[in-house]
Amino acid sequence: MYENSNLKYPKFSILMSVYFKEKPEYLRECFESLLNQTVKATQWVIVKDGPLTEELENVLNEYDQKYKNLIKFVPMKENVQLGRALKAGVEACDFDIIARMDTDDICISTRFEVQLNEFENDEFLDICGSYIKEFSGNINNILSERKVPITNEDIIQYQKRRSSYNHMTVMFKKCSVLKAGNYEHAPLMEDDMLWTRMILAGCKGKNIPQYLVYARTGLDMINRRGGFAYFKKYKASRKKVFNLGLASYGDYLYTILVQFVVAMMPKKLRQIIFIKMLRN
Repeated sequence: MYENSNLKYPKFSILMSVYFKEKPEYLRECFESLLNQTVKATQWVIVKDGPLTEELENVLNEYDQKYKNLIKFVPMKENVQLGRALKAGVEACDFDIIARMDTDDICISTRFEVQLNEFENDEFLDICGSYIKEFSGNINNILSERKVPITNEDIIQYQKRRSSYNHMTVMFKKCSVLKAGNYEHAPLMEDDMLWTRMILAGCKGKNIPQYLVYARTGLDMINRRGGFAYFKKYKASRKKVFNLGLASYGDYLYTILVQFVVAMMPKKLRQIIFIKMLRN
């Protein structure tokens, strides 16, 4: 039996996007972590970013049948990529509080309760994230941790060069996201574009100094962040962030120089740099 949020807390939606390359077993682990929350969401909004495999559809149908009226699907006829998918997903959410979630990650059981308390304690808060532990295989195999700035002032400064939020941990107000222009198409930088535009729109943010999400990383993901083709895509998207006007040209040059060095180094060295230096 699925029971919605405790009456103490506002109703809220969870926003997720799934596409054909994702693994059904990871999707199931993610869903179970959402069902195991101390404060449960009223609605799951799941964007189907293009046609999915039969295995993924089977998992989605299983949970949709088992938990009636919980899931709202937003099907896309073709793969539109993450920025456009999340834009459609935000618009489809029925509640003003929205929690982002990646469909291969795992929440700790108190995640939403902790974040909702932050919104209850600060009516001016627009977005709230947390630290993450990055794992491979299972949550007992932690590769690295990513801490992010805590206060709004530090978040603004940090965002000039790196992402101030772990995207899979954020909870935000729909009205604030729409005020900032919503998600847009910017491969590799969908979240950074939104965080930057929210800052420029005067939105207030914070991060909770707790590990609320286990983020699935793995060495394959780190290896994909290499090569000149990846760097060119990163540079083009980082230029879009720079053009918004928050960061200086020096900040822009610093970020692309660091990324160029990391992208072009040998895989084994990039793994060490990523885990030991860039994350911690």
